[in-house]
Amino acid sequence: MLSQRIRELRLARSISQVKLAEMLGVTKQSVSNWENDNIQPSIEILVKLSKIFGVSTDYLLALGDDRTLDVSGLSSGEIAHIQQIIEDIRSTKCRKEK
Repeated sequence: MLSQRIRELRLARSISQVKLAEMLGVTKQSVSNWENDNIQPSIEILVKLSKIFGVSTDYLLALGDDRTLDVSGLSSGEIAHIQQIIEDIRSTKCRKEK
């Protein structure tokens, strides 16, 4: 599941394996190996991945499905705006599924 989560998060942000490797200070081959479930990243890399993707290490390790957004540095109004966008997306998705 870790391999799938890394790939999913990377692709969702349109980051290449090469770019992610550069961001983490590892080789492209390391990223490829993680995504193909050949090897596991170190704890240090897991923490870096969680910060890059804005998710918890529990999410990366599939210990929970809760995802978080880092809203530090934003005003209350900006946070409220983001919350409204999320609710609008959920509402639209719900209507499409009916």
